[in-house]
Amino acid sequence: MKNHAHRIAGFCLGPAQQVHIQVVEETGSTNADLLARVGSLQSPVLLIAERQTAGRGRAGRTWLSAPGASLTFSLAWKFALPLQSMVGLPLAVGVALAEALAELGVGVRLKWPNDVLHEGGKLAGILIETAGVDGDTQSCWAVIGIGINLMLDPEMAAQIGRPVAHVPQLTERDRDELMAALLNALAQAAVLFERQGFGAFAERWNGLHAYAGQPVFILDQGKVLHEGAAIGVDGSGRFLLDTSAGRTAVMAGDVSLRVREA
Repeated sequence: MKNHAHRIAGFCLGPAQQVHIQVVEETGSTNADLLARVGSLQSPVLLIAERQTAGRGRAGRTWLSAPGASLTFSLAWKFALPLQSMVGLPLAVGVALAEALAELGVGVRLKWPNDVLHEGGKLAGILIETAGVDGDTQSCWAVIGIGINLMLDPEMAAQIGRPVAHVPQLTERDRDELMAALLNALAQAAVLFERQGFGAFAERWNGLHAYAGQPVFILDQGKVLHEGAAIGVDGSGRFLLDTSAGRTAVMAGDVSLRVREA
């Protein structure tokens, strides 16, 4: 595992070079592991697991993965920003991930607030958890968890129970070089987000929006909160839709977006 970490570091550029990289064979959750350590971290850390046994998604969902069939990793990054300024970070990470995958030849679109889609199915998920810094209200840690489906067998697809996608062509690439390309994009995005906030990413996100102009529902625990035409996001990461009552801006929280079937 140390050899993989060393090789990944060798492909890193710019701000990614300050990240300490660790690779483990198996763990419960890379996010949980890093969250438990943020009080003692001195610099950014990337934790990659060949297999997660208790991977998590938004709203307490389970992220299923199999050895070699996915990339599952978390990046702990300290921001010189108060916790309330982190609202748009999941969307900024989505932009970075989508653009990095495009450079690797994988065309993707973004679904608000934090899904990466490929050919209509979910290819990757993002879970960001934050932690304050003792005695410093102007700084916080973000643990950015990402899972990407590389290969997906029919049995696991059936377990997931919703449209999913995979990109088996990426398994033909050097896995360490692939991981470094993603880390380079994420580290650059983290630096830009700290300096300029989500406003620096809003136009890029809207250019990748999967459902622009389409009729959608915004759900909260299965209850429809809003219904209208999807517009995109504003400079703070709120989702905009045109409803019968006019334009509405929705914060992420634990709400979900669904496309209205024709």
